[in-house]
Amino acid sequence: MPKVRYNNIDNVSTDKTLKQFKQWRDERRQKKKDYSYVIPNLTPDLPYLHSNRHETSVTWVGHATFFIQYEGMNIVTDPVWARRMGFTKRLGEPGIPIQDIPPVDVILISHSHYDHMHFASIRKLYRSETTIIVPIGLRRKMVRKGFRRVIELQWWESATIGSVKISFVPTQHWTRRTPFDTNTSHWGGYVLEPAQQEGRTPEDGADQDSCDVAQGGDGTRLLPPNLYFAGDSGYFQGFKLIGERFNIHIALMPIGAYEPEWFMTSQHVNPEEALQAFQDVKAETMIPMHYGTFKLADDTAKEALDRMEAERQRLGIAKERIRVLKYGETFKIQPECRNAES
Repeated sequence: MPKVRYNNIDNVSTDKTLKQFKQWRDERRQKKKDYSYVIPNLTPDLPYLHSNRHETSVTWVGHATFFIQYEGMNIVTDPVWARRMGFTKRLGEPGIPIQDIPPVDVILISHSHYDHMHFASIRKLYRSETTIIVPIGLRRKMVRKGFRRVIELQWWESATIGSVKISFVPTQHWTRRTPFDTNTSHWGGYVLEPAQQEGRTPEDGADQDSCDVAQGGDGTRLLPPNLYFAGDSGYFQGFKLIGERFNIHIALMPIGAYEPEWFMTSQHVNPEEALQAFQDVKAETMIPMHYGTFKLADDTAKEALDRMEAERQRLGIAKERIRVLKYGETFKIQPECRNAES
C-alpha cells in the first residue's frame, strides 16, 4: 500500500536538488560570520514554575522548546534538550534543565524534524498521565516508541485536554526522519484557548464582580490569553487564515534559520516575514524563537535580532509588543477582563 504524502497549502514545494545543496555549500565557504554573541541564560524561577496553577506563563528553553503553563496545565512544545543536532553542537544551555521541569501534562509536536522532536527528551518528560499531540501521520511512530497517550490531529482539528482547547493549524514546511519517510506525516502549529469560554469565577480566586463592574456589566469575564505556537514555517497565506479563525493574543514566532534566503524561503521565515506573520495573525505580543540555539543555516542570532528590530521600527510596532526572552526567562501574563470573542 503506497504511503500517504502530505502537502502544503497551494502545494508549495520545499524540495531541493543536489545542485542547490552544492551551491549553498560553496557559498558558505566564502562567508565570514561572527558567532561571538550567545543568547544569555537567566536562572529559571523554579519555585514559581512548580507552584503556579493560575497564571499563564511562557518560559523559553531554547530553539522551539517552551515550557508553558496554561489553565493549570504544564505544556512543553517541541522538546529538544539535545547537546548536538547532527554534527552541530548546541550554542547555549537549555533555559531549564530537563530534570527541573515540573510534571508535564501535554507535549506538543509541530513536526518530526530532529530539531523539533527529540525522543530522548520526550522520554524524560513523559509520564503515564502525559498526553502527546502530534500531526496526522505521526501517531503510529510514537506508539511504536512506547508512548500510549497520543492524539493525532489534522489541520484545523482540535482536542480538549483538561481546561485547554488545543487546535492544530497549518504551516508551510516539510518533514523527514529517514530517507524513506519524506512528508509521510504533516506539520503545523498550535493555538491554545481556554476550553470554558465563560472564564473564571470568584471561587477560582478571581474577582469576577469587579471585572463585570469595570467593563460595565456587559458579560466580560476573566480569561487567559490565547496562545499561538507557530512551529516552523515559510511565509504563506495560512497566517492570515489563522488570524481570521482565531483571536490570538500571544504569538511564539520563528525568526531564524533563513540564510541563504534563496534556499530557505519556502520553509523558514526571515525576521521581516516573521513580523508580517505576527501582523497577519493579529496578535498583541510576539515572542521570537527558532534562532541562536543550533546552527541550522548561515544566519546568526545577532543578525536575526538586528533585522527584526530594524523592521519593528520601520513598521512602527511598539517595542513592548515584541518580548525577546533569554534562555530560562519567564513571561507571565495575568488573565484579563475581556469578552471570549475579543
